Amino acid sequence: MKFEYLEKKEQGKFITRYDLHYRTEDDKEKTYEIISRNPDLKDFDDIHNKKPDAVVLIMHDMSGEKILINKEFRMAPGAWVYNFPAGLIDPGEVPEESARRELKEETGLDLVAVDDWIGESYSAVGFSNEKNVCCVGRADGSFAKSSSTLEEIEPGWYTKEQVRELLKTQPFAARTQAYCYLWSRQ
Repeated sequence: MKFEYLEKKEQGKFITRYDLHYRTEDDKEKTYEIISRNPDLKDFDDIHNKKPDAVVLIMHDMSGEKILINKEFRMAPGAWVYNFPAGLIDPGEVPEESARRELKEETGLDLVAVDDWIGESYSAVGFSNEKNVCCVGRADGSFAKSSSTLEEIEPGWYTKEQVRELLKTQPFAARTQAYCYLWSRQ
């Protein structure tokens, strides 16, 4: 593949759509559509997102026996989806600050301990260069309604048995599904 140029197509409030123009190894012209959190991509180097855009929270209760999952209405599929708490890293924040803020905003819980950070990953590698980092830890406190009126979230603690049942019948975000499947089988 040989990259030729990118073209900004549409600017949204949170994402920007671009067309990436390239040639295949058999010299055919191709266009690949992507979205990015960066409204100012200029060249091929720019699409290599150099910093995470968001945090994902993989939280367990203090006993380690339950996992925190949000049941959240998501507009893109028009459905309730099971997903880990997550959110954008605000300007000037480091990921741990974002993790604490997002957990509190979405669930009312407090981040008690960070046990690990899973390195950068892409949210939707098929059409976006958005990157995440995953905070693995423990949370405690009482659930509260999301502090954002833009989000409909029902947070909950789930046992391994409950997760195995949800996985059979409910829609999940892919990263949450994969982690929960492995965790529930331990």
